[in-house]
Amino acid sequence: MSLSNTPAPSGPPAEEESTGAALAEPVRKVTARWVTGLVLVNVGINAAFFGPINVFIGQQAISIDAPSKEAILSLVTACGAAVSLVANPLSGAFSDRTTSRFGRRAPWVLAGAVLAAAALVAMSFSGAVALMALFWCLVQLGANAAYAAITAAVPDRVPVVQRGGVGGLAAMGQTLGILTGAVFGAVVSGNFLVGYWLCAGALLLSVLPYLFHRNDPALPKSELEAFRLGLFLKGFWISPFIYPDFAWAWLTRFLVNVGNQLTIVYLLFFLRDVIHHEDPAAGVLVLTGIYAVMVMITAVVAGPWSDRVGRRKPFVIASSATIAMAGAIMAFFPVWPGALAGAAVLGIGFGAYLAVDFALLTQVLPFAVSRGKDMGVINVANSLPQVVAPGLALLAVAYGGGYRTLFLTAAVIGLLGAVFVVKIKGVD
Repeated sequence: MSLSNTPAPSGPPAEEESTGAALAEPVRKVTARWVTGLVLVNVGINAAFFGPINVFIGQQAISIDAPSKEAILSLVTACGAAVSLVANPLSGAFSDRTTSRFGRRAPWVLAGAVLAAAALVAMSFSGAVALMALFWCLVQLGANAAYAAITAAVPDRVPVVQRGGVGGLAAMGQTLGILTGAVFGAVVSGNFLVGYWLCAGALLLSVLPYLFHRNDPALPKSELEAFRLGLFLKGFWISPFIYPDFAWAWLTRFLVNVGNQLTIVYLLFFLRDVIHHEDPAAGVLVLTGIYAVMVMITAVVAGPWSDRVGRRKPFVIASSATIAMAGAIMAFFPVWPGALAGAAVLGIGFGAYLAVDFALLTQVLPFAVSRGKDMGVINVANSLPQVVAPGLALLAVAYGGGYRTLFLTAAVIGLLGAVFVVKIKGVD
């Protein structure tokens, strides 16, 4: 991937003059400094998401009611994910209409990060399940507002020929965030209060480089249509009959993310109760580290590779099948070496998937004027699995035969995601 470090021309190109810089199809490659800001925002958001999901909420659940820890974890994470289903597309849609002189996306990145950080601090003092759920919902509200804005910034500013590479680096940022959350979980030695504070601080610091170098043109009020509530709400429905590629892309991302979430949602409990790891939090860190290394390698290789060959679907199909294979390994080898192998295979598949599928998604967006809203609708395919997966996981573990059923279910659902990618016709 080529990133330009040269200063941008003093005036916009002709393509941007005709429609306005905020809405034009991008033609100039983004700078390394801008991409670094994008990557760091992804690091902070994912540390704020996955530090609690993978470690701190589980530890807090044990401190409140150890026999009901699975049910508490499922309830809290499902409530937060339900909020994200609304927060992500709604924030994206409002950012589309933002006419601040600081740009359309940057104000939402800042406000979302501040809200999520404050809620993480409040969550650290929660001694009841209801308060845990309430503050986790606020974390999801803020973090999803920031995430909707930063993902919309990619089709706003990155040309198609660079999106695979940028998508790979964004995936690397997501993975570093997940790894950062696991590191926090390991170093605080069960002190989830400190863990929540670390996640909050990481989130706030992560957004600063992007905000100072945002390359986020302001939307002139003359380009903004009058607000009509009915049309605004109607815009969230994107017909699968009129835009079938968008619909199939959404469905495949949803299925792959369900499979991935099923594999990781009870990882702390799997290490504790099945493998009997002597330090489950440290075990999560080891597995996350292996997963992270594999994700970063395959993401930064597969993304630019797909840019060079001009094809996306073969990469998405192969990576989805690899993700499914990780679930099968965890199902049939429920021992520590099996967990290590499963983490590596999951990282190999998910790294390539995150990079290339993100680029594919940006190529099936219906309208330039609503990139934030449309990416928010796509991001529901990331959030909805957080609602679905905890319930499926609880059913599989408590009533369906245990962790083998859980991981096999993850494998089957991931394979379905690979199959349906072939339905996308407008992208090779």
